[in-house]
Amino acid sequence: MPAHDTIAAIATPPGTGGIGILRLSGPRALAIGEAISASKIAPGKIEFRRFFDADGVVIDHGLCLYFRQPHSFSGEDSVELQAHGGPIVLDMLLQRLCELGARLARAGEFSERAFLNGKIDLTQAEAIADLIESGSRAATRAAMRSLEGRFSRQVNALVDEVIDLRVYVEAALDFAEEEIDFLQNSDISQRLIGCTLHLQELLDQAEHGRTLQEGLTVALAGLPNAGKSSLLNYLAGYEAAIVTEIEGTTRDVLHEHISLKGIPLKVKDTAGLRESDNPVEQEGIRRAWDAIAGADVVLYLVDAKKGMTAADGQVIEQLPDANLQRVFSKSDLLAPGQSCEAEALYISTVSGDGMESLIARITGHTSDYNQDNQAFMARRRHVDALLRARDCIQQATDTFSSTRSGELVAEDLRDAQRYLNEITGEFTSDDLLGKIFSSFCIGK
Repeated sequence: MPAHDTIAAIATPPGTGGIGILRLSGPRALAIGEAISASKIAPGKIEFRRFFDADGVVIDHGLCLYFRQPHSFSGEDSVELQAHGGPIVLDMLLQRLCELGARLARAGEFSERAFLNGKIDLTQAEAIADLIESGSRAATRAAMRSLEGRFSRQVNALVDEVIDLRVYVEAALDFAEEEIDFLQNSDISQRLIGCTLHLQELLDQAEHGRTLQEGLTVALAGLPNAGKSSLLNYLAGYEAAIVTEIEGTTRDVLHEHISLKGIPLKVKDTAGLRESDNPVEQEGIRRAWDAIAGADVVLYLVDAKKGMTAADGQVIEQLPDANLQRVFSKSDLLAPGQSCEAEALYISTVSGDGMESLIARITGHTSDYNQDNQAFMARRRHVDALLRARDCIQQATDTFSSTRSGELVAEDLRDAQRYLNEITGEFTSDDLLGKIFSSFCIGK
């Protein structure tokens, strides 16, 4: 799908800076670059040039770089102008490039052309955006691993495995009239099971990668004055929430974005959960339950000095068990010799006791996964595609076990291959491509 027009954009962020970069990509990139600089531009050289307007007046001067296709990011002829970073100067230069025949690039169009020209696959293109937007060092490293093709190679290996199975099954169908029944005498069941295991392995890694990309949502829940706001302030590193002895201080959901052990977290401090006749507090409690429902981790705080009360028990019964962690706060206020629950997690935001254990509980296996330098960045759509592919392989396994129907198995394998190819872009709708690249930066 070659492009016939030449696109231009400012590639540096809005605002004032020492340097501003403009990019050109397309068949007329060289001609436009030479026209605005009124000089020849050689490939592979960094050259100092003046940049002129239509009347021959110098707009600015700076550096000019020309990349001849296919040796450019987009795979097309590309020119970059490095000028001074004033917004008016850059706008004047961009306007002049458009007067000379370029058009303004859409968001992500340079990366989209790189994908369409075979320079990168779709996961690598998405990794570029993830690298730019990464909120932690671990996320940055994971995005770079995806950009270098680690995720793509694993997906492609799975595709090859599925194709080998398809070839075997469909060959058996083509020679169905032969005396030997390939499907009855093969190890296809074991190969299907092995493929499912490999898919699950990659799915687990992708889930961790999705956590790096999206982050974990942590909801702080509990009765009024249980220490939720104090915990939020401790994790945030500053006084994000008001803390007083008065119950019900927090009426709305407070949000803080932080990073723990390389994992981006969205921490939500919620209103105290109790019965109330106050309409403002009722709305806060409703929002608290909404935040709890959408959280990856729910920390239910109990005042350690008071211990578990009947009211705590009633609230905990309504909380999801799968992502619930009970935490006893204000452990510094415990009287000497006061009994504690065995194996319970006690913390103090005053002394810091128990906080390392709490952080380890929150980040869990995702943090461990980051430490082995194997993590790659993944997105929700990647996880969804892997889930659909796994379901297809499982369906093929069940079908073969019960019916030995090669036709049905072959169809399930074709569907699995299509879902896997959606990840790297071998099979992708134009609508999906538009949605993906429209979320990129202008100039990227």
